[in-house]
Order: sequence, then structure tokens, then C-alpha cells
Amino acid sequence: MLTDSKEFSAFKVAALAGGVGGAKLARGLDQALPPGNLTIIVNTGDDFVHFGLQISPDLDSVCYALAGLADPVKGWGRSDETWNSYAELAELGAPTWFQLGDKDLALHLERTRLLQAGWSLSAVTRHFCERWGVNSRVLPMTDGIFRTRVRTPEGELLDFQEYFVREKCAPVIAGFDFLYAEDVQPAPGVLPALDEADLVVLCPSNPWVSIDPILRLPGIRETLREKTVLAVSPIIQGKTVKGPAAKMFAELGITPSSLSVLTHYEDFLDGFVFDLLDGELFHNHESQRIILLGTQTLMKNDEDKARLAAEVLRFGEQLIVRKAP
Repeated sequence: MLTDSKEFSAFKVAALAGGVGGAKLARGLDQALPPGNLTIIVNTGDDFVHFGLQISPDLDSVCYALAGLADPVKGWGRSDETWNSYAELAELGAPTWFQLGDKDLALHLERTRLLQAGWSLSAVTRHFCERWGVNSRVLPMTDGIFRTRVRTPEGELLDFQEYFVREKCAPVIAGFDFLYAEDVQPAPGVLPALDEADLVVLCPSNPWVSIDPILRLPGIRETLREKTVLAVSPIIQGKTVKGPAAKMFAELGITPSSLSVLTHYEDFLDGFVFDLLDGELFHNHESQRIILLGTQTLMKNDEDKARLAAEVLRFGEQLIVRKAP
């Protein structure tokens, strides 16, 4: 580990995160900050029901990462996973487009049981994190129903996991629809965590389908405008390490680049972190309000995650001082 949590002992951070990229930086922040100083607010727009089980892909990725249980190769699912139930389902002719390992399946079974017993998603997530010894607080963005759908030029609507996993991101997209009740609210603790945070970090997750769903909830964007906020770009040299963010930008008629990510969030950003390989994009970028940091943002291992997290937090401290009255 490259950081000492004492360096940031008086620092409270709230992070907004999606799946793989968000989970990586979340683990780094968790390593860098003392227990209790980090709250991670996780996208649930990807949640869906499969085989009658309630599945929360992004929540699971973040929790597995913080617990040290994530598959380091795939970036999703459990390490040392076995696939007996998946193989049996295939033998029975069941749909196998969404891969469920045995350990993962146990989690979904227990989550579904607890939800059916009246627990909230927040309570279930807290229970799992306590069982795994996770030090930081992990919150779903909402306990209500919120579903992200991808819209094609032909008007077809696909639930995100259908688009992402079953169709392997092949369909061209024309936009996004978000399905939620009029009275949907952030989960308990989300707005207080943002209010109490010294710094809010937008992890390198997909802006369209991981961060935007969180921003659409009542009070989130308004609160961010009053806070010190920085974002880490998920795009390096026009490409994403994992996921369809760059493809989505291009199909929506926007150049896929770190600069486009900055523009996507610019109404509430104080700072922006991009990869050094994208330095030329920002040579002529002028903003009196948004401060830039170029560094190595690719996270290949835990050392990279810890290093980037420490750089992000030190950058955040500079932003806080600059914004202070």
C-alpha cells in the first residue's frame, strides 16, 4: 500500500460510482482513508431480476472490491469462483447470457430473501458489508425502483443488462430512458453523506449509465453545486478500459474523449483528472473554475488504485483550499 490513512484522517469523502472502473477507485479510496471517512454511493439503474432473483451488478462490484473478494482478472464477480450451477442451468436449456457463479448466486439468493422479508436494499447492503468486514459505507443510490434503458434509433428499448451483456453492446444507441416513480428519492443517508463530505469524487465510471442515474435523483445535482467536486475520466485516448462509454459518446454524436467527459459534468465540477496520454486535449482548454490534473489513471493492480486515490485526495485538498471563502 502506497498511502497512509493518517494523511487524510480529517477528510470525509463521498464517491459516486458505477461498476468496474468505479469499484477500482473505490478500493483505492478505501485504502487511503481511515475507516468511516468514505461513503460510496452506487448506481442501481442496472439492477434487474433474473431467475426471480434481485441482482445489483454495480453494488456487487463495489462491495466485492472493498471486501477483497473481486475477481482481479475479469474485474467483476468473485475471485476463486466456481460454476456448477451455471453449467447445470445450461444443461437444462435455461438462458445463460448472464453468467452467475456459485458464490455470486448465493449472494443473490440471500439478497432476494431479505428483500422479500421487508428489508430495504440499503439495509441488505449494509448487512453484507458488515459480514465481509468492509470499513467504508456503501449506499445504493436509492431504495426505490430505478431502471436505465437504452433506446435504439428504431425506438426499441433494452434494459441495460440486456444491452450490455446479452447483446454485448452491439445495438446502436439513440438515447436513454430512465424508468422510476415520481416520488423516487435517494436512499437514506445519501444526501447527508454528500452534505457532510469535504470532497465529492466522481469515479471513472460511465457518465451516461452509471453516474447520470445518480444525478437524476432529487437533490443530488443541486447538492453537488454547493460542494467541492472532482471527476476522474473513464476515457483514455478516446477509448474506455472496459465498458461502452466511448461507443455511447460516438453514437450520440459526441467525440469520445476526456474533454467530452469534463463537458458532461462541467456545471458542478471544481476539478477534473485525466490521463497524461490525453494532455494535448487540454493544452488550450481554459476555465477559471475547473482545475485540471493530469496523471496516470489506468489502474492495473491495487498499487495503481492506491496511488491514484492518494493523488485524487491530495488534488481534492487543493481544490477545497482554493474554494474556501
